Amino acid sequence: MNKIVAIGVDLGGTNCRGALVDRNGQVCAQCSMQTDATDDLPTFLQRLTGFCRELRSRAVEKGLHVAGVACGVAGIVDPVGRIRSAPNLQLLNGFELQGHLQRELNFPALAINDANAIAWGEAQCGGGQGFDSFLTLTLGTGVGGGLILQRRLWQGACGGAGEIGHLAVEAMGRPCGCGSHGCLEQYASGQGIKKNFQELGGGEGEETVDSIGIARLARRGDPVAQSAFDLAGRYLGQGIAGVANLLNLEGVLFAGGLSDCLDLLQPSLEQELAERAFAVNHHQLQLAAAQLGEQAGMIGAASLLFDRLGLR
Repeated sequence: MNKIVAIGVDLGGTNCRGALVDRNGQVCAQCSMQTDATDDLPTFLQRLTGFCRELRSRAVEKGLHVAGVACGVAGIVDPVGRIRSAPNLQLLNGFELQGHLQRELNFPALAINDANAIAWGEAQCGGGQGFDSFLTLTLGTGVGGGLILQRRLWQGACGGAGEIGHLAVEAMGRPCGCGSHGCLEQYASGQGIKKNFQELGGGEGEETVDSIGIARLARRGDPVAQSAFDLAGRYLGQGIAGVANLLNLEGVLFAGGLSDCLDLLQPSLEQELAERAFAVNHHQLQLAAAQLGEQAGMIGAASLLFDRLGLR
């Protein structure tokens, strides 16, 4: 019998990554494409299904049997795979992505929040294996969160749990794509750090400077760049302290493109956490980098599909 794999897709606001993942969490092949949130919905869906068909063709070439496709999406996804809210992919709002993929590709499909997929991937194969209860915090285009409680993925009543990026840290702060103001995402994501930098007086006339460029400046000693990361770290500490006091977790794993900048965020984050969290909850809590990198969401989504199909 041919080896069984699932197509795991990590659909973000900037990039879409896909992989063929086996039942042990091993990636057999992967590819990526740019996400264009300015597309109309039919064009966007055509590109996504074409991407999945490309991965299915690769599986056939390798002699692999595809069990189905699992797509992690940057937004709130309800239990039937409908996108309830996707601030960075608003063209998907209200769309039942799971059913669409199943019909178009003619095999089982699953749609789930991308941060939940990352958290489950880390729980199964990465940095979360040593914890029973932890938060995976993804820092990238936005700020996402996935909760593992007693070794189970906690999605809430309708798929909206874990959205730490939309905790309000400034009551009348920056407007957010979710419709609220002052969300953590607006200060601690890649775009948030860029806004911090600009509002603090950095980068005048340098519209192309991004968070990675600002990180380079900070490491070279630029005081404005360092302050931009200090501000992001303080807001992260505020949000994590609230979660720590609510849930008394064992750990927080940092994932996403900005997790490589944890050294710049951690001093102010730790200070804020120490000041705001109960001492016993703070001392219990371990902060660590996630281990699976950009593959976490694809591995986690595929693993959840295998679980749903009873193939693990």
